[in-house]
Amino acid sequence: MSTYAASPDYLKAYGINGPKAIYLNMPTEALYEEAIKRGEGSLVKGGAMVFNTGQHTGRSAKDKFVVKEPSSEKDVNWDSSAATAATPEQFDKLYNDMMDFCKGKELFVQELYAGADESCRLKVRVIGEFAWHNMFARNMFIEEENPEKLKNFQADFTAIYLPNFQADPAKYGTKSNTVIMLNFARKVVLIAGTCYAGELKKSIFTVMNYYLPKQKIMSMHCSANIGEQGDTAIFFGLSGTGKTTLSSDPKRKLIGDDEHGWNDKGVFNIEGGCYAKVIKLSKEMEPDIYRTTHSYGTILENVVFDPVSREIDLDSDKFTENTRSSYPLSQMPRTAEGNRGGHPKNIIFLTYDAFGVLPPVAKLDMNQAMYHFVSGYTAKVAGTEKGVKEPSATFSTCFGEPFMVFHPFYYAKILADKMKEHGVNAYLVNTGLFGGKYGVGQRFSIKDTRAIVNAILDGSVDKGGFHKDPVFGFGIPNEIPGVNKEILDPTKGWADKNEYDTALKNLAEQFINNFKKYPANEMTDEVMKGSPKI
Repeated sequence: MSTYAASPDYLKAYGINGPKAIYLNMPTEALYEEAIKRGEGSLVKGGAMVFNTGQHTGRSAKDKFVVKEPSSEKDVNWDSSAATAATPEQFDKLYNDMMDFCKGKELFVQELYAGADESCRLKVRVIGEFAWHNMFARNMFIEEENPEKLKNFQADFTAIYLPNFQADPAKYGTKSNTVIMLNFARKVVLIAGTCYAGELKKSIFTVMNYYLPKQKIMSMHCSANIGEQGDTAIFFGLSGTGKTTLSSDPKRKLIGDDEHGWNDKGVFNIEGGCYAKVIKLSKEMEPDIYRTTHSYGTILENVVFDPVSREIDLDSDKFTENTRSSYPLSQMPRTAEGNRGGHPKNIIFLTYDAFGVLPPVAKLDMNQAMYHFVSGYTAKVAGTEKGVKEPSATFSTCFGEPFMVFHPFYYAKILADKMKEHGVNAYLVNTGLFGGKYGVGQRFSIKDTRAIVNAILDGSVDKGGFHKDPVFGFGIPNEIPGVNKEILDPTKGWADKNEYDTALKNLAEQFINNFKKYPANEMTDEVMKGSPKI
């Protein structure tokens, strides 16, 4: 019997009876052995492991449900993409069958935390049929280093992850054989029919987006870092906009790359690791992240490798554009103590503008900051979600609509209050296209974007003054040290000024039309003052 084998009765409270074995809190080393023994993945040069997730190489956003019951019915924004409603009866039927599915199976269990601040962290138990998903959980959440504390671990929320269970739509009312179903009353999320590990981390993030705001703690889909002077910066943005890349700064310490909370003490990481997109990753431009792809303990999803030399090919999109690297924060050379920082000095909203009309940087007043936060404009990047083949303009409220269960103005109010209290500056940074729409324009270089971010963080962005955009109203810097003035003005890259003006107006109209989904009685004057004017 394994040293980590738990009693067959360990999971009886969940209705799991007769499992073949239960492996509890295995360390990464033991999970490596199990994953290799079971043929789940392959060891590659440098010590990372590669796993193929099959047909699901991104999140299945349309397969996510939240159970509508008395405790959630009045809280949850049921018009959000994060909250397709399921009934308690649907959940119970699915839950019972998934528990029966566990009979005779070997199950892996990890007991971890979500939230670096002990005063508001969530105790999470992950139950699954794959060793490598337990490895992923250990990377992405926070480990308990004291084994004595694990003896009395009482989970606040449980994730049950069974990729081989197929959810029959006719039986369970799902949209496909894949399902992600959260039940806040039962404190359980069920995940089935997909191997994509990102479903696990984003499910728990959704849970935190429910519990933290109830405590007046801002929950954020953002990365964060801290400078030598103790100045914290946070970067909002969707996948592919640069959250991970830009927060990994050689002059600053990383707090985290994707999910954070902001309470009365400052910013804290919700996770214990990073989940970076690595397609065409540059060793020269992103050395720290590149290094993780050749490190022990890293999980590489859908990355191509040579079966003989075991060399990985980060340029290949054979399986997907959405190749991923999951690694613990300990692999990064500069991390903030306790995965925490103080109150932020600067907030940066990252966007990938597929139309090529927004400037690479703009300074926002408070009203504009709230408007752009609620709008969450960017582009869906190829491969991030199933079926997305090329960038397309989209609006994702709070820069993370699929994970935000309350009304966006609820989150915006908490953010605005905190920004006012701590005197925080806000900027919009476009990491997308310059000189034309997709297929014509070119993407801003990482070098220029880093120089712009550095100017924001050291304050030099303000020294050259600003001119006002005639439509969006935000301030565009006249100059930034080390950045070509030509790229600061988005009109300069277009061959036809009239074509640019038309594209700018069209984008502004999309912003305005997006807000029409909110009834007039839900609007706030503060947010609406930040709207573009045509």
